Amino acid sequence: MAGVLYAVDVVTKVLAVERLRGQPDVPLVGDLLVLHFTTNPGAAFSTGTEYTVVLSWVALVAVLVVLWLSRRVASVLWGVALGLLLAGIGGNLTDRLLREPGPFRGHVIDFLMLPNWPVFNIADMCINAGAALVLVQAFRGVRIDATREPERPAKRRRGERAGEESTPETTSTEREASA
Repeated sequence: MAGVLYAVDVVTKVLAVERLRGQPDVPLVGDLLVLHFTTNPGAAFSTGTEYTVVLSWVALVAVLVVLWLSRRVASVLWGVALGLLLAGIGGNLTDRLLREPGPFRGHVIDFLMLPNWPVFNIADMCINAGAALVLVQAFRGVRIDATREPERPAKRRRGERAGEESTPETTSTEREASA
């Protein structure tokens, strides 16, 4: 999956450069989705434009971390999440390595525009979807090896002793009397 999404990202960027650079915007779904060519030397939402080299190295390390983590994947959802992250980070890293103005300083090609949202690309969608799946798995307590985090013991209510179950019908006075 990661390879297919990576290829889709690279091919769409090549097409964007060939067909959209220097051209007027192309509405796909009215004003909802527009093809708009731009380059981005920074990170998400064009932040950190003066740190392109640092962002390139961070992306390279992130690819290596995802590859290392993928050796332990035993959950389908974790596999999908890491595949999406690998495709997205790899796609934008490819731009940073191969595009102008040069290696580790290259600008990322963005071409998809929604109203009131920064211009983005397929790699950005993969990164966001992968990050969302990581959060889902974390909230579900599912580890990368498909084991679950142990349940935390429920907090005891005031006056309740360990091993004692409290029910709405049982009052603290009844618990004390039964002890």
